[in-house]
Amino acid sequence: MNNIKNLNYVFILLLSITSWNIYSQDKVTIPVINPPINTELLFSNRGMAFQMIIDKKFNSIPKLGFFSVTSLVGEWNTDKINDYMTQSSLTYEISKGLKLAGGFHITPVKGMRPIAGLIYTKSNKTWLFVANSRIDFSNDTNVEGLILVEYKPEINKKWRFYSRLQALYEYNTIIDKQTRSYLMARAGLSYKEFTFGLGTNIDYYGPEKSNENSFGGFTNFLLF
Repeated sequence: MNNIKNLNYVFILLLSITSWNIYSQDKVTIPVINPPINTELLFSNRGMAFQMIIDKKFNSIPKLGFFSVTSLVGEWNTDKINDYMTQSSLTYEISKGLKLAGGFHITPVKGMRPIAGLIYTKSNKTWLFVANSRIDFSNDTNVEGLILVEYKPEINKKWRFYSRLQALYEYNTIIDKQTRSYLMARAGLSYKEFTFGLGTNIDYYGPEKSNENSFGGFTNFLLF
């Protein structure tokens, strides 16, 4: 188990060093456009749900970057955080919008595991599409897929309608069953970097698909 983990950490380190050596020699300066940090809070009947998404590139090596998603749910009826997840990866852009990722994934049930995956992003002023797939390296290997779609048409120069669907499905290859899935839906209004409205999270936990539903109001802000 430890040998497998160490092997993958070495792979991640070698990938980073190789990317640095290749692209630090590039004499062409490529302008770097980094999207803002996306932060959201949902206040619901269940509790408070938090999500932060970071997707950045290194100025000196534009093809090399960092991608991270952190989410958690603090329930009103307990002081403990039983539902949290952090995924962080170094990324390498293979082609426009498509990145190879390698890093780690943390949950209270599975602990920390090394991961590898692909991330695809396509966006314009009205649409955002993100597909994130990953596999972790452990004795009970999990495969996961996430899709996020935003639709935000302009109402006038200051306001936009905002909507989002975000879905995740995690599958365990040993027990041949799902271990985690959810569907998030949002609808509201955006003013500059601020968004607010109504939202719901429909969560399923474990092979038995234990269900928890959240309904409430959300606020979302972009940090540039």
